[in-house]
Amino acid sequence: MKIEEAIVFVLAERNGGLKTEQIADIINRRQLHVRKDGQPVTSAQVYSVVMRNTSVFCKTEGRIMLLM
Repeated sequence: MKIEEAIVFVLAERNGGLKTEQIADIINRRQLHVRKDGQPVTSAQVYSVVMRNTSVFCKTEGRIMLLM
């Protein structure tokens, strides 16, 4: 699945939001998104996706949450 979909999937399972490091860790452990180069998803990638999709995600008190 796309990284955006993986982030939504992870956040939909959690209440209260998560830090970018936690989201990246869950995505990597569960292999929800595999990069083309085979490297693990980084917290910087998660942050970049969140900032590009402000209609879906918000950052509050250092945690990422869904706006749905």
